[in-house]
Amino acid sequence: MTEEDILNTLDHSNDGYYCSFVELGHPYSYLLDTRLNVFRGDNAHWAIAIERLGYNPRAGAIVLDINYYGNCLKNLEFYNERPTNCYSIDPIDFDNFNETIDGETLKSDAIFWLVRGQQVSLSHHQEDYLNAGIELKEYEADEISAEEVGRLVVSQNPDLFRATDNELYKSIPKDLKKILVLDEWFHKDFQLQISPTMTDEHLRQTFELNKNLTGLGGMTFENFAQAVRHQEMLNNGGNRKIWKNNRPSSYETWQLIAKVIVANDPMQYKPTLAPNTHWTNWTDSGNM
Repeated sequence: MTEEDILNTLDHSNDGYYCSFVELGHPYSYLLDTRLNVFRGDNAHWAIAIERLGYNPRAGAIVLDINYYGNCLKNLEFYNERPTNCYSIDPIDFDNFNETIDGETLKSDAIFWLVRGQQVSLSHHQEDYLNAGIELKEYEADEISAEEVGRLVVSQNPDLFRATDNELYKSIPKDLKKILVLDEWFHKDFQLQISPTMTDEHLRQTFELNKNLTGLGGMTFENFAQAVRHQEMLNNGGNRKIWKNNRPSSYETWQLIAKVIVANDPMQYKPTLAPNTHWTNWTDSGNM
């Protein structure tokens, strides 16, 4: 285990299909809350689970996404027969949520949400939102948006909306210990534009041909495919700029977290950059 290995894993978290680096500013989901969990085993195993809570109007739900990274992940979800590093949870009872929301706004007679089996009160009072630092886009009794309600409720009941240990360990071996938890950090979204040009069948044929000719230095097909897909993405000029400026290894946060993991010491995390993961810094999220 080295810091370089960890950063390389994070830099190459986008596989060209359904694995990617967590996107706080996701255009389909209003950001509500975040948390970062770091895990370390007695051996060389490590894992990171990043929680992103957001309101997705198209799904009609507030969704908690757990994004997994590491060298020992297991039991990942699959989509279209391919693994994805994201596991989604609905903390609010789906029927109850839809009974309280009309379109994308809070119904005037809505009283509570049922969150993990517990009733949490909903507010229709402007001052409650202002006191929580939430300036309503427009105020009428039936014009409070679902994301504004969500941000208030989450600020009042944060633990109900965060992943439980059972949920976090869904794709992480149980012998790993949680060594660091951050509710805020400095973050850059890192989303490369994906446009693979080589089919999977062609990729496999190319691997077999080169393996027979050169041996490829013992490279596995998975590593070969990752390298090819990565190069395809970097062939795009915009991607090269994103790679240079936004990849995890390019800035302090993940460099420090890599140090924490290698040293098995949370005191190695001493950031100098101001945190920016609060939803107020991602006002473009959910705006597509």
